Amino acid sequence: MKNRSIIHLDLDTFFVSVERRLNSELENKPLIVGGMGDRGVVAAASYETRKFGVHSGMAMKVARQLCPHATVIKGDSGLYTKHSHEVTDIIKSSVPSFEKASIDEFYADLSGMDKFFGIRKFAHELRQTIIKESGLPISFGLSQNKVVSKIATGEAKPNDELCINNGEERSFLAPLSVRRIPMIGSKTFQKLLNLGIRDIRTIQDMPVEMLESVLGKNGRIIWKRAQGIDDSPIVPFHERKSISAERTFNKDTTDMLKLEATLAGMAENLAYQLRRGNKLTSCVSVKIRYSDFQTYTKQAKIPYTSADHILIPKIEELFKQLYNRRLLIRLIGVKYTHLTGGNYQINLFDDSEKMLNLYNAMDKIRNRYGDHAVVRVSTIGGNGVGRMENPFNGEPPILHAHRQQ
Repeated sequence: MKNRSIIHLDLDTFFVSVERRLNSELENKPLIVGGMGDRGVVAAASYETRKFGVHSGMAMKVARQLCPHATVIKGDSGLYTKHSHEVTDIIKSSVPSFEKASIDEFYADLSGMDKFFGIRKFAHELRQTIIKESGLPISFGLSQNKVVSKIATGEAKPNDELCINNGEERSFLAPLSVRRIPMIGSKTFQKLLNLGIRDIRTIQDMPVEMLESVLGKNGRIIWKRAQGIDDSPIVPFHERKSISAERTFNKDTTDMLKLEATLAGMAENLAYQLRRGNKLTSCVSVKIRYSDFQTYTKQAKIPYTSADHILIPKIEELFKQLYNRRLLIRLIGVKYTHLTGGNYQINLFDDSEKMLNLYNAMDKIRNRYGDHAVVRVSTIGGNGVGRMENPFNGEPPILHAHRQQ
């Protein structure tokens, strides 16, 4: 494969940095962002708190005990969504194609730009533009593939940049902890530790078959990444902008219980698909088609989320605003747009550890037994609403518009 130049950009401690931009008195002080109260969860922690053992996903009660002198702020997901859009717009105006991997993380293919600017110079100037226009610190890694660039960004932090020349990937990776390799979580890390494998160099020197015998098919992927080999493509930001579901009724209806249950069922299942695909939405819409075939839609922008308990009430609110003709309804639909990569972290400001664990448990059951293994009581009248394949598996989207119920 022809050598590529892939940049990975990551906004440093994004939520913390946004809060510091708004209040300079928080600079260089230990800061925790997340849900308030003992049942809250840490969404982000400043570097000053990390030496005390504080990290995202931790119970706020534990974080306060570890770092009692830290300032704790309840996060504002709407605010962070706004700043994410600002940075996205800067990158969009600077590169021909890019991937938004999460609310604060981006990839772009800069191959061929040597002819015009010099890739390193361009990457440096792009980072400086983002810092100047957004007021937020950002780091980048630059190499010939996504994996090495992402690891390089981690080594560059905080607020710096690191370029890895072609042919130097293995030597760069060798002394680093195996935990630096993307896709190595705590369980895999523990397995490797049990084998005496701590740094990437050890994996580099192992036969690939040995790692496969321990980790299965993932062993080969991890071995290749340890060698600095990765051919995964940039997934353009515009490729998938929405997911949706619609239902056409056998008989036109004004049965509000049925309509609300159907809407809630679609909203819930689409939210599950977001979480399964590691996606967030920041715009939701409801569609109504009446018996005379007149069709109306209403949408609302919201902070990035993938949570049922945030999305369902918003869908219900939009439906009540939209349903004003009081005619029989033929079809209703729900759509989530303005999608970006990201996990449930953005919702931690309003949720307790109990809520987070509940979503994780429900999604594990759905992943194992199917997406109808868990349903809300309020959606039972939805009659099989929302069943679908994973919309983020690379397959063409399934059309639901005229499935009867």
